[in-house]
Amino acid sequence: MAALARVSLPAVLATLRHGARTTPPRFAAARPATAAAKRMLGSVRCGGAEAAVPRSVPVRVAYELQQAGYRYLDVRTEGEFAGGHPVGAVNIPYMHKTGSGLTKNTHFLEKVLAIFGKEDEIIIGCQSGKRSLMAASELCSAGFIAVTDIAGGFSAWRENELPTNQ
Repeated sequence: MAALARVSLPAVLATLRHGARTTPPRFAAARPATAAAKRMLGSVRCGGAEAAVPRSVPVRVAYELQQAGYRYLDVRTEGEFAGGHPVGAVNIPYMHKTGSGLTKNTHFLEKVLAIFGKEDEIIIGCQSGKRSLMAASELCSAGFIAVTDIAGGFSAWRENELPTNQ
């Protein structure tokens, strides 16, 4: 396995506050999330002038946020979710598998609103990070204010050996 980069949570959050996107670095060890970390991330929530621009965080930061109370929304298909998912994740597919590929779930927003409030702190993941970014953008446009995309998705989650069901 390649050497793991040591990146501190304050450094990642400082980068996010200044509007830069991050890629999912590998961390040597996860640090416990703190209320201060949640407050710092709060300044980069979607909403306001940049309404449809969610932030993406590395998978280890997403895990720390989940430990601090953020809820995990998994937007993969039911089949992908059944094959394994982060502990505590809620599955609402952003797309459905059809005979010709994937099609947008026309009830996605309605189903999210049935489970989450627009002020809930949500981290969103898919398999690699593409669908979750689309889903996060849609939720931001719909008025959700605390949406954070997980860069790298469930693939990075597994690669970092974070807790999963199955």
